[in-house]
Amino acid sequence: MIRYMTAGESHGPRLSVIIEGLPAGLALDVETVRRDLARRQNPAGAGGRMAIEKDSAAISAGVMCGKTTGAPVAMEIANRDHANWAGKEIPAYTAPRPGHADLVAALKYGFDDIRPALERASARETAARVAAGACFRALLAQFGISVSGRVAAIGGVPGDEDSPAVLAAIENARAAGETLGGIIEVSATGVPAGIGSYVSADRRLDARLAAAVLSVNAIKGVEFGDGFALSSMPGTQAQDAIAANRDGTLVRPSNHAGGIESGMSNGLPIVLRAAMKPIPTTLKPQRTVDLSTGESCGTKYERSDVCPVPRAVVVVEAAVLHVLADALCETLGGDTLDVMKARFASLPRPAAGSFAVTGAPKIFWR
Repeated sequence: MIRYMTAGESHGPRLSVIIEGLPAGLALDVETVRRDLARRQNPAGAGGRMAIEKDSAAISAGVMCGKTTGAPVAMEIANRDHANWAGKEIPAYTAPRPGHADLVAALKYGFDDIRPALERASARETAARVAAGACFRALLAQFGISVSGRVAAIGGVPGDEDSPAVLAAIENARAAGETLGGIIEVSATGVPAGIGSYVSADRRLDARLAAAVLSVNAIKGVEFGDGFALSSMPGTQAQDAIAANRDGTLVRPSNHAGGIESGMSNGLPIVLRAAMKPIPTTLKPQRTVDLSTGESCGTKYERSDVCPVPRAVVVVEAAVLHVLADALCETLGGDTLDVMKARFASLPRPAAGSFAVTGAPKIFWR
């Protein structure tokens, strides 16, 4: 089992992450992690914070001579903006933003000043998740499994973050004091068939992936393959037909299911899309109540992104990487990378063709 935990606040000294369950013998260094952290600092739609932070991770445990030891891996990411807050009196934050953790956290923990909630609930924490995701990416790469994401739409405008129409939508939102959400698509290729399970609800691969992706800040919906569009299709057209080649390989001419059937990977690319809502920190005030006075007021703006969707792509990837790494380790077992590789050789895995799967099982009823 691979699990991780993050700690740290948006303007605290640092973010920390501890990962447990990585096999021994995996090559891992700070440059591997830095590459993904740099992608999280995508400038399209970003706020002023990214002009301050230049994220890199310091590995403080679990790696010796460039390889994992099997012990928990610990990493730290410094918050450069902490120096601008240290030793200063920070005004109380008492007007909760609709759609943020502010109000519910105040009710849950009895905060008079809700800043502790917004500091931890801030998307700054996702830098630690991305650092963990880079480790899972390195592990999966050893088995020919890759995960990549892209922006599919922003503010209802199809296209990636370099599309002129999308960039115009972001700038229009900035000028209006608004924020924008969008759609992120993530694909995983090279995943062997049979990862996950149908026998227990909590082991279903799509359920685990959906839960992980929904844990990312502002993600409100997840679909696999053709997702919601399948609900309006006839049953015979909504499935992925199965055919056989002369050499015995199985071919799937479509991928409506997004690479997962009955909670298990089927050897096709795993494709999911995540819907990200506009973040609640807007320059234009929203209606709220000051908890210190009980009076209606407008929300108070603090520096934020106009559109975090491009920066969130690598965060959603990290969520997918974690689940796939955990599920692969569950299938293979083993405490070392060499043992896992030896066992991996026996799994039915994608062939060179986009939709061909080798190693089809033969079933004999007794």
